[in-house]
Amino acid sequence: MSITLITGAARGIGFSMSKLAKARGDHVIAVCRQPSDALKNLGVEIIDGVELGSAEGVARVCAALAGRTIDCAILNAGVLDREILGNVGSKTEGIRRQFEINALAPLVLAEALLPALKDGSKLALITSRMGSVEDNTSGGYYGYRMSKAAMNMAGKTLALDLKNRGISVFLLHPGFVRTDMTQGSGDISADESAELLLGSIDRLTHADTGTFWHANGLRLPW
Repeated sequence: MSITLITGAARGIGFSMSKLAKARGDHVIAVCRQPSDALKNLGVEIIDGVELGSAEGVARVCAALAGRTIDCAILNAGVLDREILGNVGSKTEGIRRQFEINALAPLVLAEALLPALKDGSKLALITSRMGSVEDNTSGGYYGYRMSKAAMNMAGKTLALDLKNRGISVFLLHPGFVRTDMTQGSGDISADESAELLLGSIDRLTHADTGTFWHANGLRLPW
């Protein structure tokens, strides 16, 4: 039985991935701040009360995993704000928070999870094509774009540092998904995105470590 850890598991894509991973027979470790009723009813292991931007939250996850190994860690938690040129100066705290949660928190958690990762383990960072410099054709969303670009750099660097340990790192864009984060806008549902994401993680191998993918299988530019 594969052991899969998923952050941001209470709702949205994280919940859908937890549900699908559980249905296929994985032992799912769902990490969240406050579990939803749906997550509680899923029959997965829950580590709640976790604020991943804090040292206490990371320590709580590590304590729950003490002495165990995991096959796949999917770091999915993130936040989105909507800055445009003209209000950036009044939203600097929100931009800092996006860097904290979207870029620094997954890097710190990935480092803390290393004792639980082994040769053959996979580390999937749920990022966004909005962090692609080359793919940016619409502007706006300054904090989100910059924080996801920083996350992509962290993931690429982790892949290089962990390559000789046999731990694979992938950067994955989930698609334009209908969730609370997108205020219900999007092309696909959270369940559809989760199925594509899990399929991508299963398909990718250690030869693909450090690469950036759309969940639909398209290789994305940095």
